[in-house]
Amino acid sequence: MKTNSLISTLILLVGLIGCNVKKHIPEGEFLYKGAELEVNTEGDIKGLDKVEDELEGLLRPKPNSKFLGMYVGLWAHYKGTQEKPGFINRFLNKKIGEEPVYFSKVEPSRTEELILNRLENRGFFYSTANSEVTRKDKFAKVDYVANISTPYTLTEVIVERDSMEIDKELIALMKETKLDSGSRFDLNTLNAERTRIDSTLKEKGYYNFNSDYLIFEADTNISDSLRLFKLYLRLKKNVPSNGIIPYQIDTINVFPNYSIDEDGEKLDTTRLDNKNFIQGNLVFKPRLLNEYILIEEEQRYNPILSRLSSNRLSTIGNYKFVNLRYEELSTNDSLGHLKASFYLSPMTKRSVRAELLAVSKSNNFAGPALNLVYRNRNLFKGGETLNLTGSIGYEFQVAGGSDRKGLRSLELGLKADLIFPRVIFFVPIREKFSLSVPKTKMGVGVEYQSRGGLYNLNSVSANYGYFWNANKYAYHEINPISLSVVNLSKTSPEFDQILDDNPFLRRSFEQNFIAGINYTFNYNKLNDRFRTHGYFLGLGLDFAGNTLSLVDQAFGRDDGKFLGLEYAQYGKADVDLRYHWNLTKNQTIATRLFGGVGVPIGNSSSLPYVKQYFSGGPNSVRAFRIRSIGPGTYRPENFDVNSFFDQSGDIRIEGNIEYRFPIVSLLKGALFMDAGNIWLMNDNEALPGGKFTKSWWNELAVGTGVGLRIDIQFFVIRFDLATPVRVPYLEEGERWGNTFDIGSKTWRRENLIFNFAIGYPF
Repeated sequence: MKTNSLISTLILLVGLIGCNVKKHIPEGEFLYKGAELEVNTEGDIKGLDKVEDELEGLLRPKPNSKFLGMYVGLWAHYKGTQEKPGFINRFLNKKIGEEPVYFSKVEPSRTEELILNRLENRGFFYSTANSEVTRKDKFAKVDYVANISTPYTLTEVIVERDSMEIDKELIALMKETKLDSGSRFDLNTLNAERTRIDSTLKEKGYYNFNSDYLIFEADTNISDSLRLFKLYLRLKKNVPSNGIIPYQIDTINVFPNYSIDEDGEKLDTTRLDNKNFIQGNLVFKPRLLNEYILIEEEQRYNPILSRLSSNRLSTIGNYKFVNLRYEELSTNDSLGHLKASFYLSPMTKRSVRAELLAVSKSNNFAGPALNLVYRNRNLFKGGETLNLTGSIGYEFQVAGGSDRKGLRSLELGLKADLIFPRVIFFVPIREKFSLSVPKTKMGVGVEYQSRGGLYNLNSVSANYGYFWNANKYAYHEINPISLSVVNLSKTSPEFDQILDDNPFLRRSFEQNFIAGINYTFNYNKLNDRFRTHGYFLGLGLDFAGNTLSLVDQAFGRDDGKFLGLEYAQYGKADVDLRYHWNLTKNQTIATRLFGGVGVPIGNSSSLPYVKQYFSGGPNSVRAFRIRSIGPGTYRPENFDVNSFFDQSGDIRIEGNIEYRFPIVSLLKGALFMDAGNIWLMNDNEALPGGKFTKSWWNELAVGTGVGLRIDIQFFVIRFDLATPVRVPYLEEGERWGNTFDIGSKTWRRENLIFNFAIGYPF
C-alpha cells in the first residue's frame, strides 16, 4: 500500500508541475521542447559519428531541462517571478530557476545554414538540409533532416615554390604532413596543418612568421564523376619580407638585478660564454646564472629554447619576475638579427614569517602552536635559499576516556634547510633537464617532545638530496642520505608497563638510529578544473639499515649497532592512487586507493615506531579517531588515549570516495565513505588478531558522513561529521550495521566523530 501511495504521489506531482508550467506560458507563445536531427547519407562514410555529434551541437537554443519528466527549473522560475512569490519561491528561483525558452527565439532557417556550412567545412559539398516545425498544445519542436553527400577526397598536395629558402623549408615540412592521399576535405585539418607549419618554422628561426601568411587552395576540377580534389599550398601575396626570413641572435644581455630605478651609468658588464651580464654590485654570479640560459649567440631564434630559459630562471626561486624581450637589430635579403635581453627582478632578500595556529586533532588534543620562519634568498650569490624554522606547540586533552584525563603535550623544534638551485655532487654534473633545474637540499633538525606524565622524546635528523620537476605533471625527490637519531627518555611507570606488555612496541622504540635512502614520485593531473578526468599517482620508497648491515658483515659483527646505537633495518613502499571525475566545474566525485607495506629486515622484528602506519583521523577513515583502528581486529582492553601506542602496523590498505558539490558562494558540501585498516607483518602476542591474513578484506573498518568546506581558492577549511557502519574489532556477525539513533545523546557521543582540518583529504 505504501508503494502504491508513493507512486500515486509522484504521478500527481508530475501532473501538477506540468499543468502549472503550461498555465504560465504567455498567449501566443509556445514552449520550445527541443529538436531532433535525422542524417541521411549516400553510402558508408568514415568518421560519420563525429560529424553527427558536431551537427547535434548546432541545434540551438537548448530547451529547458527536465527532471523525471518535469520542468522543475522552469516551474521554479514561474513561481518565483509571480506577484508576491514568497520567500521559498524566491529562494528556489534563485537556486534552480531557469528562464523559459520559447519557440519565438528559435530560427530553424539559421540552423539549416549552420548545418550546411559545417558540412561544407568537412568536405560534404552539395549537401542539403531542411526542417519541419510541430506545434501542439502550447508546445513546439523542430525536426531537422540533413542529406549528406559523398565527400571530396584528396589526391595530392602540391607546394607552389619560388627560389626563397622558406620554400625549401615548406617542401621539407610537407613530407611529414597528415594530409594523406584519400583523406576527406576538412577545414579543421587544414587549419591544424597551418598551425603546425607555423610553429615548426618559428623553431627554425622565422621570428616574424605567421600562420595567416599561408593559404591552401583546393582544385576540384579533376573529374566530373569522381569527387576528388588537389590541394595547393602557397604563401599569400604581399607577405612582409621580414616575415619569411630566418633570424639569428647576435647579442644576449642579462640583467640579474633589474630595476626601473637602477642607474644605468653605474652598471658593469661581465662577458662570459658570449653573454653580457650587466649589474652594478655583484648580485648573482654570472658563471652560475649562465647555466640556466639555453639560447646562444649566432644561434637561430627558437621559441622553445626561449621559453625553457625563462622557465629555468623562474625555478631558481630568487626572482619575482623573469622577462625575455627580443629587439630586431637589422635585416637583409636572407637573414634577420636579434638582441635578446633577460630582465630579472629579484624578490626581497630576507623575510620573516610568523604563524600562530590553533590546532585541533581527532585524538582529542587541542592547543596553540607558533611557527617562526626566517628566509634568506641568494645567500651565496648563486640563488641559494636558507630557511630557518622554529616551532613550539602545546596541546592538552579536551575530551577522552575516563581512565585518564588532563594529558598534555609540549613540542619544540628547530630546523634548517639550505637549498641550492643546481646539482651539488662529489663530481661535477652538468644537468640536462630542460623544464626545470634539479635542486639540492641539505637539512638538519632537532625536536623535543614531552608527552606529560608518559615520556620525553628527543630526535635529531639530517638529510641530503635532490628534487625536481621532470615536466609540469611529474615530480621527483630522492634523498640518498637520510639520518635520524631518536632518544626516548624519562618514561613513566605507566608507559614502561605499556612497553613491557608489548615487546614489539618496545623494539620499535629501541631502534633509535635510522640511516637510509628514500625516494618520492608524484604524477599529478588533478589541478586542472576543466579536465573531466583527473589522475594522481604517488609512489614512495624508503630503505634503511642495509648499508650499515653490510659494514657489520664486513667487520664480522652482528650486534645491529653503529657507533653504539642500535639501528633499524627495513624496506617500505607506498602507492597512492587518486581519480577525480569532474561532473561539472563545481561537482566532483573524488576517489583514492592507498596501499603501503613495510618489511622489517635482519635484526629488526618491527618497523621503527615513527615509520609505522596508523589509520583513522581527518585524512583517513574519518568515522574513527586518529590511531584508533587496528591492527586487524585488535581492540585494546582499556580503550583510552594511551591505547593508540599499540594501534600501529606494518601494512595499510585504504579506499575513499567523496562527492563534492557547491552550496552557496564559498561554502561547499560533501558526502563521503571511507574504508581501511592496518595490519602487522609478523605475529604479536600482545596484539591478537593484528597479523595480516588472506581474509583482510573482512577486517576493514567502514565509515560514512557529510562535510562542509569553506573554499577560498588558496586554502580550504574543512569540517567533517562521520559515523562508523562497520567496526572490525567486533564479532564477525556483528561488525556491520549502525542504529543511527541521532536523537540519543549516548549514541551521538559514541558514534559521531567530528573532524576539523585544512585542505581536502585527497
